[in-house]
Amino acid sequence: MSTRTYRDAVEHLNSLQSNAATLEAVKVSGGRSSEFAIPEMIEYLERVGYTPQQLNALNVIHITGTKGKGSTSAFVDSILRHAKPGWKIGLYTSPHLVAVRERIRINGVPISETEFTKYFFEVWDKLASSPGKVPTTPPMPGYFRFITLMAFHVFWECKVDVTILEVGVGGTYDSTNIVPKPIVTGITALGIDHVHVLGKTITDIAWQKGGIFKEDVPAFTVEQPVDAMKMLESRAAELKANSLTVVSEGPDVSEVKLGLAGMHQKQNAGLAVALARSFLQSRSEDFTKGSLLPDSFKDGLVGARWPGRCQTVLDPKRTGLTWYLDGAHTIESLMCCMQWFVSPEVGISPSEGANTKFLIFNCTSGRSGEAFLRQVLETTHVQLIKHGGDRDSPFFDHVIFCANVTYADGHFKGDLTTRAIDPTDLVELKTQQALASAWLTLSPAFPPSQVHVLPSVEHAVKLVEQLRSKGRGASQVLVTGSLHLVGGVVEVAGLSEVAI
Repeated sequence: MSTRTYRDAVEHLNSLQSNAATLEAVKVSGGRSSEFAIPEMIEYLERVGYTPQQLNALNVIHITGTKGKGSTSAFVDSILRHAKPGWKIGLYTSPHLVAVRERIRINGVPISETEFTKYFFEVWDKLASSPGKVPTTPPMPGYFRFITLMAFHVFWECKVDVTILEVGVGGTYDSTNIVPKPIVTGITALGIDHVHVLGKTITDIAWQKGGIFKEDVPAFTVEQPVDAMKMLESRAAELKANSLTVVSEGPDVSEVKLGLAGMHQKQNAGLAVALARSFLQSRSEDFTKGSLLPDSFKDGLVGARWPGRCQTVLDPKRTGLTWYLDGAHTIESLMCCMQWFVSPEVGISPSEGANTKFLIFNCTSGRSGEAFLRQVLETTHVQLIKHGGDRDSPFFDHVIFCANVTYADGHFKGDLTTRAIDPTDLVELKTQQALASAWLTLSPAFPPSQVHVLPSVEHAVKLVEQLRSKGRGASQVLVTGSLHLVGGVVEVAGLSEVAI
């Protein structure tokens, strides 16, 4: 054990990743590996030394949705830390930006490399030394399943008072959905983007998400499309949820200057308030007296931080350079991203003409890059009309499409390693070339010489450095389309200390 390092842990964990072919097979199946998904997860849990019933003691707030579930989880975490400063609060989210240990936080802080290594190998060794009961169950779980098991182990060992548990994908068959009785469940906005990717209807998606409802457990959601809401109501009745409450942001939340930027965060904040209030009431805490929104809740909303989501970062080393980071990877989230960036408070300013604007963009293969870029351009146009910006010339000076590979030598940072990219796509930069072609088709007035296709994040950052040295004034760089891309930029540009 003494010779095992954090790097060793990350390498072991990366060995559990699925390759591009496997992920494509899962996608074709609609995200349902099979009816064996939950039984297999329970088997792994028991091999680690726990029963599902023991997880109830973690006092879980379970959150899913197609967009906003990470931000909502961050709001709940911040609210509870401000409302109950003496508590130990666990937060489990995905994906991470720079370091995998970001996924498991206690009192808002990622567990340390030393802690990650310790708990990782405790789980790894138990799984490696215990034979499986069912021959068809793989000996070791996949990447996300393993991290989920590890999170349960960490929170149990650290004796947390509450666990905020974000679903990975879906709900019904998700690895997190083995807690028999959470304290409260919540579903954020259900968009149609993932529906298009999986070839499913909004009703299918609502069925999946509603799978986190549990008998006699209160459930909350936000306003949803009509068909989605009908399915959620049906699932709530089927699974005997205590109640299903539709939450609006309310004037008390609307008046708070949230710690997370973007108008869409009001809805997430409203849901977070309802979840936190319900949890505290289950603990006989009365937060309804006096103000509709207690000061501790307001402080939590103001103090919430969630890296890589509509985040503004002043470069600590490069004077006059500001990074705007948003891991938006759906059509709807990209619209929210551009509404945030193309605004007087962010990308439109009196000195606009003197600023050099860059867009660094990538999306995973299989997603509709052309549709994504159309959303970027259309929302930019609408925002410029709304705010009186210059519509006669391109909004961005340079557009960079780069692969998510971290370094120029073709290697990934250990925590950012991914096997989900088709090797052929990576070598030939098919996705990035297609994005460049789509951009020029959608924006024919844009100078082709200012569209750049690059093989790594490091190439992109270096190009920004080179091009900004030729210009005058400040430089603004929007990085979006992929959380993995955002994490790579944070790593390569040396932004971790100020961004994470």
